[in-house]
Amino acid sequence: MRRHEIQDEDWDRIKDILPGQPGDPGVTAKDNRLFINAVLWIGKTGAPWRDLPERFGKWGTVWKRYDRWAKKGVWKRVFETLQDPDLEWLILDSTAVRAHQHAAGKKGGKPVRPSAVLGADSAPKSLLSSMPWATRSRVR
Repeated sequence: MRRHEIQDEDWDRIKDILPGQPGDPGVTAKDNRLFINAVLWIGKTGAPWRDLPERFGKWGTVWKRYDRWAKKGVWKRVFETLQDPDLEWLILDSTAVRAHQHAAGKKGGKPVRPSAVLGADSAPKSLLSSMPWATRSRVR
């Protein structure tokens, strides 16, 4: 198993809720696990979609499938299925989390401008932009 691949236990929990099963309308998925691993690779490395290794297939095809799943709510179902209720007690505060030295900011420089609105036909720059319901948890 490679470093950025889904674990067998997690795969067993989600494999039956993914689209493209035999008997589903449309095309039967060739390899949902390979696709999940491609998305995990992007998410864990932070690399742009264009840098997706060839073993996962064409980056554009992988991104289109990722985007279709986001619009259909597949990722939401996957996250809900993989959600670990045992972590509800976990609380993080500043005594447990260190900020990187670059997080301190700097003085001076040009003011930050809000970025231009993305066009309807442009690809998202991150995984979370396609999943507005996937947000970071708030520290209480």
